[in-house]
Amino acid sequence: MISHSARFAAAAIALALGAIAAVAGPVTLSKDQGPASACDTFEKSSVAWNACVTQAKAGTSSADLFYAGYWLARTGKYQEALGYLSLADANDPRVVTYIGFATRKLGDVDKALPFYQRALELNPNFSVARAYMGEAYLQKNEPAKAKAELAEIATRCGTGCAEYLDLAGHIADFERKAG
Repeated sequence: MISHSARFAAAAIALALGAIAAVAGPVTLSKDQGPASACDTFEKSSVAWNACVTQAKAGTSSADLFYAGYWLARTGKYQEALGYLSLADANDPRVVTYIGFATRKLGDVDKALPFYQRALELNPNFSVARAYMGEAYLQKNEPAKAKAELAEIATRCGTGCAEYLDLAGHIADFERKAG
């Protein structure tokens, strides 16, 4: 069992890294690779990891709130992810995108779409939001809109970027099943 002081130390390190990240600027992410944090010494969404990010939650930076929300969402803990993401900077396209992601994964595709659209208003080149929006359109049986997002991704990051390849795969799966 991890002691309270060890969790506190880990949280303090996470806060310090968040402050460094805030000064250094935003972290560029690939579609399914989250930001780094001191909490990375623990397995994502383990009891120790949750204790670390929960300890860091009070008074933490938006970057660390995003970090926690991102990993909770990526590990299927969508409701918990929304708790962190809702406290992070609402003008960060990554935050807004993952609010949409968690919302969509909780089953509300129509409620998720405006979050992706907001992320793209903040940064039209944020292809992660475009890829997830394309997936949402496929869930709504609107493949033409998904293909339009795919074309936008191609113009913004090329046909070899993770977002393009991921959405292209989802579209191919959709078409094969509809076939």
